[in-house]
Amino acid sequence: MLARIVAAADISPEDTIVEIGAGLGVLTRELADRARAVVAVEVDEKLCLHLRQNLQSHPNVTVVCADILSLSPARLLEEAGLPACLPDRRAEQAGARGPYAVVANLPYYIAAPVLRHFLEGDPPPTRLVVMLQREVAESIAAGPGRMSLLGVAVQFYGQPHLLFGVPPRAFHPPPKVRSAVLRIDVGEGPRVEVPNASAFFEVVRAGFSAPRKQLRNSLAQGLGLPPTEAGGLLSAAGIDPRRRPQELSIEEWASLCRVRVRAAGPAD
Repeated sequence: MLARIVAAADISPEDTIVEIGAGLGVLTRELADRARAVVAVEVDEKLCLHLRQNLQSHPNVTVVCADILSLSPARLLEEAGLPACLPDRRAEQAGARGPYAVVANLPYYIAAPVLRHFLEGDPPPTRLVVMLQREVAESIAAGPGRMSLLGVAVQFYGQPHLLFGVPPRAFHPPPKVRSAVLRIDVGEGPRVEVPNASAFFEVVRAGFSAPRKQLRNSLAQGLGLPPTEAGGLLSAAGIDPRRRPQELSIEEWASLCRVRVRAAGPAD
């Protein structure tokens, strides 16, 4: 299983790897044998002590004992000995620092915040290889018809690929849930053209505010508009108001966002 995860990460000798939840360091060793540098993040202080003691033979590993959400991607790269860069220059940062990837085994409750933390981070990774609860991984990788709010958020920034399932017997003790490994390839910017990310996610969150309702009603509820006005926005974007949010593609959400911004007019 470790070999398949490492292979999915497609690590080169120039790569920096941020590993989230390093635990006992079994995967950390495999990553360190292939990468230029590994930043192993672990929140448990006892495990951090174990990692530092047992990875002394790998000088390219830096153990950071902290909550991953408390550290920016830039700070993590500095821990790996890479120089700091000016903010808001994502493409230039990636070139100046060298590419980095994220490898993680993410519990269900923290999966969405961690993915957003890196996908919206500065600089973002080139790719993420994460083990998730299988239902969460499937939701992220789903296409129109089975889309979720998290799936739209991830696919706005990158292309997810569901790689393989991980049976409970692969863990000790075996968990009650199934897992799967997901790879997300991240581009240099959003995959669709929108005025800005905030406007895009305002519309998407509104659309998913009542996911079982028709879009005309859920969008109206989420944006605080009369249903007729929400229906008009959808029609202007070429979207049937009777459809439901899980049926829309990323491109359709982007079209709806552009229509919404035009309808709102210039900001005061």
